Amino acid sequence: MAMMACFDPGDEILIPEPFYANYNGFAAMGGVVLRPFTTLIEENFALPAVEDLAGAVGPRTRAIMICNPNNPTGTLYTRQELAGLAALAKAHDLFLIADEVYREFVYDGLEHDSILSLEGMEDHAVVVESTSKMYSACGARIGALITRNRELMGTVLKYAQARLSPPTLDQAGALSALLHTGRDYFDGVRSEYVARRNTMVQALNALPGVQCPLPGGAFYAVARLPIDDSDAFCQWMLEHHRHEGATVMMAPATGFYATPGLGKQEVRLAYVLDQESLVRAMDCLATGLEAYNARG
Repeated sequence: MAMMACFDPGDEILIPEPFYANYNGFAAMGGVVLRPFTTLIEENFALPAVEDLAGAVGPRTRAIMICNPNNPTGTLYTRQELAGLAALAKAHDLFLIADEVYREFVYDGLEHDSILSLEGMEDHAVVVESTSKMYSACGARIGALITRNRELMGTVLKYAQARLSPPTLDQAGALSALLHTGRDYFDGVRSEYVARRNTMVQALNALPGVQCPLPGGAFYAVARLPIDDSDAFCQWMLEHHRHEGATVMMAPATGFYATPGLGKQEVRLAYVLDQESLVRAMDCLATGLEAYNARG
């Protein structure tokens, strides 16, 4: 709905890559062009300096879009980074769209800053969030688009009327979750995800030739592996490799980049399994890497 309401066909959005692959489809529906700027695993996928990003603003640029915390990298953007994006949006009269569906999944004592908390962004800030993500009920299609821009919201509501509503049972379940779970629920969830993250990332970085930054949020991590082709490796793991009767399913990072050739040695892993299963999965990945690279 944001893609349809904020832009005309041919308008452009600046977006850090790697990014959630479905943004491609949403943009295509509205005839919108995604203009990626690359973030690097060596820099924990941090955003570039604002002055560098300003040079990418062109005559058809209408917005900057981020996912915070990020899918697929798990990167949590700092308030300083967000303030820089806000200044750029105000200077060039751009929308700043933030996918904040993982905002409750932030670790290590850090806090999530919403772009709605930034001053002077009433006409620029657009937030997407998902109750379904917060309560691990992603099959329930319950989310929200939030903005203080009344004109934009009026346009979005026209699309909402055409789209009708999420299922009634999902609405009732989401309402119950919001009303009857306190902060202690998320405290427990975050504690479990931190333990899973640490288990997986430590095991990854202990493998020869593997690099995996520590994610600050969400429940994903991008790892660089000593492989030639992540698409081929992920497929090979599913089709040909078993360790103690199981294998590991990963997403090739090529699908999260718009720039051709990037992500060929990177994969996205989701630490959504219990720790015991994650340990077995990392053992499986280790044997898989050894066998894949020994094929000659």
